[in-house]
Amino acid sequence: QVQLVESGGGLVQPGGSLTLSCATSGFASDFYAIGWFRQAPGKEREGVSCISNTGGSKRYLDSVKGRFILWKDKAKKITYLQMNSLELEDTAVNYCATSSLTGACGLNWSSGMDHWGKGTQVTVSS
Repeated sequence: QVQLVESGGGLVQPGGSLTLSCATSGFASDFYAIGWFRQAPGKEREGVSCISNTGGSKRYLDSVKGRFILWKDKAKKITYLQMNSLELEDTAVNYCATSSLTGACGLNWSSGMDHWGKGTQVTVSS
């Protein structure tokens, strides 16, 4: 059974940092891409970042480039999203997801995920 479990969310002040974790099990995560998404109140879900199966290819949403860093620990089967210089607009429920079809993060990677975690809340507030 494919499982993705997010953790690491919380309350942080503007300018602060958080690192989210996505622990995976039940599938060969070495073969598939992992993506992070977020959904802010009243807004549609958006793709934040994607890491390929090898970890060698990554994509980032323009608004988080230079602030967020995505990497994976293959041995632990955990993918991490380090979020720096957090802004009020980063407040959202964050989800990790995986695609059972590809290990790549193509241009349309955000539409190809088919297994999801339950999410972790990130709140940026002063």
